[in-house]
Amino acid sequence: MNSLVAYEDSDSEDGSLAQESGKSSSPPFICAADERNRDSRPSRFCGPPKNLRSGWTTNASLQPPLGTSVVDQNRSLIHQPQSRHALSNVAKRPQASAPSGVRPYVSKRQRLASPVPEADPKPSGAEVPVEHARLAKLLSEVSERVEPYLTQEPKPSQVPKRPLMSLEGHRGPVNTIQWCPVPHLSHLLLSASMDKTVKVWDGAQSGRCLRVYSCHSEAVRDACWSPCGRSLHTGSFDRRAMIVDVETGQQIAKVDNQFKVMCVALHPGDRSVFLCGGYSSSVKAWDSRVCKVVNTYNAGIQQTLHILFLSSGAEFITSSDSVSRDSAERTLIAWDYRTTAKLSNQIYHERYTCPSLALHPLEESFVAQTNGNYMAVFSSQRPYHMNKRRRFEGHKVEGYAVRCQFSPDGAILASGSSDGYAHFYDYQNARTLHTLRAHSRPCLAVSQHPVLPSTAATCDWGGEIKVWR
Repeated sequence: MNSLVAYEDSDSEDGSLAQESGKSSSPPFICAADERNRDSRPSRFCGPPKNLRSGWTTNASLQPPLGTSVVDQNRSLIHQPQSRHALSNVAKRPQASAPSGVRPYVSKRQRLASPVPEADPKPSGAEVPVEHARLAKLLSEVSERVEPYLTQEPKPSQVPKRPLMSLEGHRGPVNTIQWCPVPHLSHLLLSASMDKTVKVWDGAQSGRCLRVYSCHSEAVRDACWSPCGRSLHTGSFDRRAMIVDVETGQQIAKVDNQFKVMCVALHPGDRSVFLCGGYSSSVKAWDSRVCKVVNTYNAGIQQTLHILFLSSGAEFITSSDSVSRDSAERTLIAWDYRTTAKLSNQIYHERYTCPSLALHPLEESFVAQTNGNYMAVFSSQRPYHMNKRRRFEGHKVEGYAVRCQFSPDGAILASGSSDGYAHFYDYQNARTLHTLRAHSRPCLAVSQHPVLPSTAATCDWGGEIKVWR
């Protein structure tokens, strides 16, 4: 039989566009003999030419039923389910299941007829600004747990006795923790770690880490809040001290001390001035507005362990690792801030170094944590005499940088311990009020909440932080 069969490509772009615009496309060629006898006798299948593309089949199970037109027969033959181009009328017939991993083909007519899903107007990273906005809200608004206490009269401080939450995320020893000093932001807890990061947590309610500051390349030895609570001051072993914005994490100022920084302290009267001490014989005072040294205090010592401004801001105390054969000369040194002169270096006469200092919030006194496993009390007025009748004992230091801190009303003095305990003392009579089994590793710091009367946070050498109430 010398008949020709031409096949219409259902996915042809020209044909689809012509049908959509209302123009007729060229009819398909069919078997001429069958066309003449289409009305007089049943249609017979006109076999495909031998040069058809591979993959088409004439399986008898897929033969069209008698009584259908030749055009429909040819179309049903051409568009078999095994073909790349499957029409919708053939797809409705029972077919063998497609091999796994094969996606069924959808013709262009079906794609144009099916509704196109609307594109998401938000970019793929749209959730990121939303998350940042939510975290910024937590960093700037009052916590639900703290808010009721802001309108009440301050209550006497109490000793925490049970754990509230555990904050895990640091991969190295946590050197210091500190609650934000601003009352309406006091749910924020600052931590500085040897894993090179500084973190701010929601320590009053959710326990979430709200922000991570990775601005240093070495261990962060010390960090503290600014008085306004909107920035952080950090000191690191990478020889730099930085001021970082709390909400954005942007660097406000960076200074190079040319020595490993172990402690930073803010001037209580001038917020633009802060002091840095560390592995050097001198302490530097920096002006953060111009990032320049405004004063240098040369002590002739090996390293500075801690810096404490006294209440007036005109004087400050530094603690060093200098111990002579007969006494701890130059262990504690009093300085005049303005003239850089030494006021006294004969404050503490026992042969122990003092890794940390704490100023009483109401009285003219301060305490020094000593490696003799006790805390000593000193007058903050010249000549800075030590009170030999009041000594806080019971905890252990054993060479760790264990910190101590007063409660907001000054009634309770808290200290960590190298055996993992947290100790709370009555400041007036030096009696132990309570001892917490806080950590399995050395407890390095205890920070009492400035608003919540019975809440405190502890940190340890293993990187764990706990909140107690």
